Amino acid sequence: MADIILGIESSCDDTSAAVLRDGALLSNVIASQQVHKDFGGVVPELASRAHEQNIVPVVSEALRKAGVKPEELTAIAFTRGPGLLGSLLVGTSFAKALSLSLDIPMVMVNHLQGHILANFIRQADKPVDEPSFPYLCLLVSGGNSQIVKVTSPLEYEILGQTIDDAVGEAFDKCSKMLGLGYPGGPVIDRLAKLGNPDRFHFAKPNIPGLDYSFSGIKTSLLYFVRDEMAKDPQFLENNKEDLCASFQKTLIDILMQKLIRAAKETRIREITIGGGVSANSGLRERLVAEGKKRGWKTYLPEFKFTTDNAAMIAVAGWFRYKTGDFAPLDVAPVSRMADY
Repeated sequence: MADIILGIESSCDDTSAAVLRDGALLSNVIASQQVHKDFGGVVPELASRAHEQNIVPVVSEALRKAGVKPEELTAIAFTRGPGLLGSLLVGTSFAKALSLSLDIPMVMVNHLQGHILANFIRQADKPVDEPSFPYLCLLVSGGNSQIVKVTSPLEYEILGQTIDDAVGEAFDKCSKMLGLGYPGGPVIDRLAKLGNPDRFHFAKPNIPGLDYSFSGIKTSLLYFVRDEMAKDPQFLENNKEDLCASFQKTLIDILMQKLIRAAKETRIREITIGGGVSANSGLRERLVAEGKKRGWKTYLPEFKFTTDNAAMIAVAGWFRYKTGDFAPLDVAPVSRMADY
């Protein structure tokens, strides 16, 4: 009998549901929320209300596309955290209700684990190139920046992480400073392709070990733009492409410097990236280039699996399901998770 897993993701502002059969993806449906653009960031209360409206139609559509009836499901995987508590509560509550009604087990998943395992999403029409264990994952998103050693689908060790802001937050705040809108990452990436990455230089942190820091570079950009605008009020408008290219290059330099060091120290040559910022074209190109230079085997998740999605939650849940690690019905969502 096939194992058919329903995955549910609701950690932030995307409501997503996916269906796997024996680890192979049958469907992946995402409902995004556009209302947050007007506020320059995600508004938690609005996000949770939108999840309440979206969760039933999104799950129904995922089942329809997969050609699966609810009674055929063998388990439900859901994001327990980290994320926005109100948003997580919607997904968790729905998973509990469906689990009770169908009398099938639930599997709770760490959202970050989903990103780390995104390269294991198998699609029927595409060959899979899965990393071998152990591998290193550069996990980069709006809320996290980590280098993780992955020994198995259920064994992780954080080798380094940000001590303040995440790299995705740096992208968003840079975009806000420059008046480019939200979300900032895609806008900066697009403009960076038109600019000179070596035109301007920004301060890089000197943080010991494999940890990151991104608060200083934002301050460096702020003061630089302020001083230049005092000399020339048109400076920002006339140089935004070069500013974006230079700022992005600096962020990528910071990320890659520590990743290269981690690969040397661990002697691991299987390297992946994950999280929303892994969609950045500059970072993807740099990772591939460094891999060729250093003899790494690099793995890039498909663009559609870099953002928050239920396919990665279903895959992570499938690995946990096979061990019989089921969640109790009184499980509660958590906004922060100390480990994997």
